[in-house]
Parts: sequence; C-alpha cells; structure tokens
Amino acid sequence: MNINLENIDQVNAVINLTIEKTDYEKQVADVLKDYRQKASIPGFRPGKVPAGLIKKRFGTAVLVEEVNKLISQNLTKYMIDEKLPILGEPLPNEEKQKPIDWEKDETFEFAFDVALAPEVNVSVDKRSKYNYYNIAVSDDMIQQQVDMAASQLGQNVPAEEAKDNSTVRGNFVQLDTEGSEVEEGIAPEGVLLAIDKIKDEEIKNAFVGCKKDDILVFDPVKAFENKHEVAHMLNIKPEEAETLESEFRYTVTEVLQFEKAELNEDLFKKLYGEDTEIKTIEDFKAKIKEDLAKNLEYSSEHKFSLDTRDALVEKTALELPEEFLKRWLTAVNKELTAEQIENEFPAFILDLKWQLIKDQIAKENELKVEAEEAEDFAKKMALAQYQQYGIHDVPEEQLESFAKMMLEKPEEKDRIFKKLLEDKVVAVVKDKVTLQEKEISQEEFNELMQANQ
Repeated sequence: MNINLENIDQVNAVINLTIEKTDYEKQVADVLKDYRQKASIPGFRPGKVPAGLIKKRFGTAVLVEEVNKLISQNLTKYMIDEKLPILGEPLPNEEKQKPIDWEKDETFEFAFDVALAPEVNVSVDKRSKYNYYNIAVSDDMIQQQVDMAASQLGQNVPAEEAKDNSTVRGNFVQLDTEGSEVEEGIAPEGVLLAIDKIKDEEIKNAFVGCKKDDILVFDPVKAFENKHEVAHMLNIKPEEAETLESEFRYTVTEVLQFEKAELNEDLFKKLYGEDTEIKTIEDFKAKIKEDLAKNLEYSSEHKFSLDTRDALVEKTALELPEEFLKRWLTAVNKELTAEQIENEFPAFILDLKWQLIKDQIAKENELKVEAEEAEDFAKKMALAQYQQYGIHDVPEEQLESFAKMMLEKPEEKDRIFKKLLEDKVVAVVKDKVTLQEKEISQEEFNELMQANQ
C-alpha cells in the first residue's frame, strides 16, 4: 500500500492512496471462507458449497467492502501519524479519481481532497485596547426584584367585593334557551375565574363589584374566546367545548384578592433559608443589588467574549478553504439546501476561525478544564435555575445531584467543557490587553448586544 500527501496550496491538499492485491487478498479470502461455511444454497449441504460459486456470487461485494475498510483505516491512521491539521473530513477528488473496474482490477487508486487548518499566529498585548462594559444596578432594577419576590410569595385572601384584578370562586349550572337548568347538564363546582382574563368587556364589567352569593348569567365561550380553556374550566372534553352554545348561571361562593407578601423576616427566611442574616428591607435590597451585580457581571463577560472573538478573528485574518468546506457541509448535511448552507456559511466560518484561535491560545498557555471545574460550573447552573423561581436556599446534595445528571449527558458535558475552556481563553486575553472600562445602563447595554446579533 502506498499513501502520500500532495499539497495544492497552504490550506488544500490531496491524499493519494494505492491499494495492492496483497493488501486485501487475505481478508477477502477469509470472508469468503466464512461465507462458504455459513451459506445456505439449494442443492448443497452446509459447508459444501463450491468455493468458485461462493466467489462468483459474493466475491465482488466482499472485495468492495474490504477495500473500503482499508481506505477508512489507513486514511485515519495516516492523518494521525502525520499530525495533519484536518478540517472536516476527506472528500473524494472527482477529477483525479480514476475509473474502477471491480471485476477486473487488482490494484486500486484513490484520491481524496482534504482541507488543512491554516497556521494561527495570535498577537495580544497591552497595545491592544478592548472595551469592557460594567452594567450599573439601578434603583428600578432593585425594586423590580423586590416586587417579584413579594408577588411570588404572595397569596389570595378573601375580599368583600371583586375588583378588575380579583379572582372569584363559584359554581356553574348549564341553562337551556329558556333560562332553566339543563337536566344532567354541565355543573362543575368550585371553579376559579380570574376577572382580568375575561375577554368580553361587558361580561368582565359584570363581575367587577360582585360579592359572595351574587349570581351572574353568561356564555363562557363568549367570555373567554378560547374553547380549550373553556373545556378545562368546565371539566368537559375538548370536542364538547367545540359545539357548546349555552349560557351558564354562575353563583359566586368566594371573592379573592391577591396580596403581595409582606417584606419581613419570614419572607427573607423563605427566600434565603432559616440562617439568613437578612433582617431588614435595607438588607434585602443590598442582597438583591449584590446578586444583580453578579448576574450582570456574567452579561459583561459574555459581551467581552463576543467582542474578543470579533476583534481576534478580524486581526488574525485566517485563510480557510471555503469551497472545500461548502462541499463538506453539503455532504454531511443532506437535509439542508444549497441556499440554506450559503446563508449559514458566514456564521460557520466565523465560528470555525474563532475555534482555531481559541485552540491556539489554549495550546500556547497550556489551558485545560478539570472535572471538578465542570462539576462546580454545573452546580452553579443548577442554582441559577432555582433562583429564577425565587428559590435561593438549595441543599448542596440537590445541586450535586443536578450537576451529576447534567454531566452524564455527553452533549451537555461537551458543551460545559467547551464553555469553560473558552472562558479561560478569554481570561488570558483579558489579562494581556488594556481594558477600557465603561459603566453603562442596562438599556445601553441591551442596545450594544443588539448590534452583536
């Protein structure tokens, strides 16, 4: 077997592979021998089928399969042994590939196009100036979090009279066209209705001001304009709701008004645990400001990462084998049209260039991610998800269980390791360049992020 690399330019090459009869002869003979032992052909006992018949019937297919195995194994081995910086996967070179006669040929020649990663030289030092945006925590942002916490832990309490944002509980009774009860009709009890969810203004206004034991007659379908919601509310099948054209008597049994939770030590303990040191509203707001600042720091870091990527990709100016990469993307994404690949290609090239730059920085600075770092990151992700729902006091074993579950998923584990390595790469750049820190508002930051879209 003979294999060699033919360079076309700095990023394109052809691997030529010649397979001789001696490379595959024994493997083909062994497979055909096995076929002969197992073949079931009418007129012959098992294991007694003539070798010539087996070869005539299966020889070509076995030859093709064994040669293809040799191609795959030796291409991979050659690229590893030669440490070729391959992008994508080898593709057949249609111009250089000679016709093959599997029935007559004994020597087979193959040609494969390969894309080579360009040499990457990344230069970052204090002469490079990068903007870093610190997002200011405003009083409005703090108050929004205070109101959210009070709402999350709030509850409905009995009220004398309904307002436009009240909830009422009551019993439905289906009526006929004469206004009488339908015998064995639809009559669910204890149904909660949120007045502000009623779509019909006339019916909504009828509920405002109602009290316990008041009776209202209305068409639920007209009131809510959503038959699926009506089916759930009346506890009937969706197909029944589709044909429902009845008015109902609704007797109010309870009026409820939502009240936000009081900002006191009980609320602080529910949010942060029994051992929390937060005692006053001022403490609470200070804690919120601290948490917001940490979260906004993540946003600042993300923006810096995007800006770093764009700056280094532009500065490094890598040449890539774009025509080959388009061919490769087409070959491995059969479900995508040529137009889709063309539209998504710029983003693909940007990501690929950034990956090559990150790999080079990681190599130069001997960066790697340890398993403990990945587990710690997964636990932080878990805690962040809980905190979105106002749960701050999460047991350590619960976070560990969540992290373990995440890292057991190969795709999730790979995503976490790549994210952490990228963070280390960006941290190296951040340490080496000159930062121009600027404090801006959340609104200004959002506008800047919009420009990165």
